[in-house]
Amino acid sequence: MVFDKPTGISNYALNIAQHLSSLDPVLLTAQNQEGFSCYPIPSNMTPAEGSKGHFRRLLWTQWQLPQISQRLSANLIYSPIPEAPLYSSARYVVMCHDLIPLRFPSLFSPLTNYFRYVVPSVLKQAEHVICNSEATAKDIHDFYGIPINKITPILLAFDVNHFYPWKKTTNKQPYFLYLGRHDPYKNIQGLIAAFAALKCKQDYQLWIAGSADPRFTPQLQQQVRELNIQEQVRFINYVAYEDLPVIMSNAIALVFPTFWEGFGLPALEAMACGTPVITSNLASLPEVVGDAGILINPYNQGEITNAMSEVAGDREMRSQLSNLSLERAKLFSWKKTGEATQEVLKRFL
Repeated sequence: MVFDKPTGISNYALNIAQHLSSLDPVLLTAQNQEGFSCYPIPSNMTPAEGSKGHFRRLLWTQWQLPQISQRLSANLIYSPIPEAPLYSSARYVVMCHDLIPLRFPSLFSPLTNYFRYVVPSVLKQAEHVICNSEATAKDIHDFYGIPINKITPILLAFDVNHFYPWKKTTNKQPYFLYLGRHDPYKNIQGLIAAFAALKCKQDYQLWIAGSADPRFTPQLQQQVRELNIQEQVRFINYVAYEDLPVIMSNAIALVFPTFWEGFGLPALEAMACGTPVITSNLASLPEVVGDAGILINPYNQGEITNAMSEVAGDREMRSQLSNLSLERAKLFSWKKTGEATQEVLKRFL
């Protein structure tokens, strides 16, 4: 499913579809996509619609998608999210990006309950499960008991025509960059505390990029005020896709000390821009970064501070990390991801 305002998952679906052409797929989409056979679906089922959009999509998936599948005489449905018809004979393969709602559950979150009660049924009924890292494959097995031989991890990729080193701009102060959501599991609170402990912080800024969240952002801003580092920390809210390479290329480093990720796309995109990466030694991040970045324990604030201090004070290290990042990024491509996905799907057609 692809919607008119693409999310990360919609972008994943579009990139994968480019490399499934030999399978003659029909794309279910709210907006016609050039070069694809398309079938129109409602546009009010996106994450932007909140819980209502999610609920509409669930109902559509269970009651409308099986009918569409029959109408198209489809042999197989490939869902880019762990959602699929449970009460029909439709055969499907699903993509599971992460199990964050189970690792960091919220008692009243519909998403947590969905992952607790619906996703396991979807994955057990699926012909096969694709995921985006070995770490996610292990979570699927550990949380749901899905056999390892029913799961294929396939690493994601980035747009090589968009993410590459862009011309440096002149900033008043060099800055460390965080990019992503403001949820507690992203560990921005720990990042802010680590930056505040940086001895040379007066010479640097910390840019926190990502859409403000009324549940979490005010607490982070309050923390900045309490630490008296308002002059050094900037909340720059949502960054448009076309601006991401510029902001990444000009950062002294991407600092991404998240407690858990299914993949960690910001780390890969930053590496593609030649930007040094400081990130967690947990979950999928070591699979993505390898030896091209600095891996830290996200639960150890001192390690985050020390890593930023080393990068800030050592120009040669920054140059070396930049070169390693560019080489590491060459290992990832949507062509490789798409071909691996196609091989899985062929087995069930």
